[in-house]
Amino acid sequence: MTPDGRPGADAAGAPDVVDVAALGESMVTFLPSRPGRLADVPSFDRAIGGAESNVACALAAAGHSARWVSRAGADGFGDHLVEAIGAWGVDVTYVRRDPARPTGVYFRTAADRATDAHEVAYYRAGSAASAMGADTVDLGAVRAARVLHLSGITAALSPRCLRLTHELTARRPGRPLVSFDVNHRPGLWRDADGPRVLLELARGADIVFVGADEARRAWGLHDARAVREALPEPETVVVKQGSTGATAFHGDTGGRPGGAVGSGCFVPAPRVDVVAAVGAGDAFAAGFLSATLRGLPLHDRLRHGHLTASAALTVPGDLARPPARHHADRLAALDDEAWGRLRLGPGWTRTGEDAGEGPDEGSVEGSGDGSGEGAEEEVHTP
Repeated sequence: MTPDGRPGADAAGAPDVVDVAALGESMVTFLPSRPGRLADVPSFDRAIGGAESNVACALAAAGHSARWVSRAGADGFGDHLVEAIGAWGVDVTYVRRDPARPTGVYFRTAADRATDAHEVAYYRAGSAASAMGADTVDLGAVRAARVLHLSGITAALSPRCLRLTHELTARRPGRPLVSFDVNHRPGLWRDADGPRVLLELARGADIVFVGADEARRAWGLHDARAVREALPEPETVVVKQGSTGATAFHGDTGGRPGGAVGSGCFVPAPRVDVVAAVGAGDAFAAGFLSATLRGLPLHDRLRHGHLTASAALTVPGDLARPPARHHADRLAALDDEAWGRLRLGPGWTRTGEDAGEGPDEGSVEGSGDGSGEGAEEEVHTP
């Protein structure tokens, strides 16, 4: 532990064991000061963004010990990343600084990523993180965790990063529980092998997160059951189905191709007044992993995933503080009817005297199934 009580190294120099270690690239993000094309936006606000560090930050904010392992440039942007992620309570002791390669940055427009108006400009080629490998990161720090969280983004950054991801997803005795978010980014892959490689990596994990849309685009799989049939090896497979909800399969197939696949556990997502969709998938993974670390049932893990994602959906940036644990537990324990009436908007994570009540505080139109029926029924938070 460090003097302030954060995870670090023990007296002998060995890394402390943390709840979650996350390995991957984080970048400095520039968010536009107003809507419009990148060519027209006059100024940007600085933030941070990275799938794995987002998960680590959300888990640390939820009360877990979390470590981010990566490489960043020995530059001002690298300083900002390390300081900003560390400020969330994440152990950044094992982030190595590279004097020869820069920290990655990217710019994006304010438009929703699902629209044609959305623009993103990445400046990450040759970044310090692209040099991550078994010889350039501390594997002891990566593996000193109850859960190791990875994503397919890292595998796409460079051949060295791909070899590292293969190494960390190889099934070996004594390894941490490996969580893998597919995160298929076609623009990052240099050839058409990306989908095949991601499927292979996912098969080495214990917990897999994949969006229904990316499973369809990458693998031609059109429903959650088909995804589970294609991934029999992981103990848990979670298929995120956007605003509809998510389906999780746990231990159905015995790890055998062609094994019996059950119907899975489906939990609908609550209705959310979306501010920005960025970061929601990472937040979902953090909520699900938090509940997994606490030993909660599969149904509750999905609900906690939805609630943490809803916190991210109701803020403009990639990161949002999750609801307090007692608040999330209370909402996750609602009966199905009350859960179906749940409506969440900006500010909903505030609790106690800070929480507002009434229609102006975090409600949206429509019922839990998105049909618009039952709009008169509401559950307001706190």
